[in-house]
Amino acid sequence: MKSAIFKKIMVAIDGSELVKQAVKSAVEIAKLSEAKLYAVHVIALVSHSILQSLDEEWKKTMKKQFTIKSEKATAYVENVGKAANIEVKSVIIEGSPANEIIDFAEKNDIDLIVMGTHEKTELQRFLIGSVTENVIRHSRKPVLIVKGESADLLLNALLKSSGSRTL
Repeated sequence: MKSAIFKKIMVAIDGSELVKQAVKSAVEIAKLSEAKLYAVHVIALVSHSILQSLDEEWKKTMKKQFTIKSEKATAYVENVGKAANIEVKSVIIEGSPANEIIDFAEKNDIDLIVMGTHEKTELQRFLIGSVTENVIRHSRKPVLIVKGESADLLLNALLKSSGSRTL
């Protein structure tokens, strides 16, 4: 069943284990709607203030390490997408994660942003904020937040409504 609702879906990834459920959800939704999936990882060099005090050689080394992490994170999405016969375009961007995610979605006519969320206390969210929270507040695009195993309930409902097997 093809859905005209989503043609382009973006999954924002950070390379953590917690984001795997968001990837799984994004791939399933892309499969159901026959949408193209973008795996977007933002290298937040500006947030690594220690880089400002390092010499150029150290900066290059650190950037290389962040790039390797980004490539691993996007490769994971590509592999999950390939297994589901979904076209995945990997994108690595440098900058402020929330701003870059929102900008990418706007510039590329993304229909749905899928993100995972980390369990933070109220104090942590107040003090340091959350990329997910900032995207929700400022994006003009729909944002699906995937939190742990509860995502399976959504996926099973989507699969059931499309006549596909459940998880």
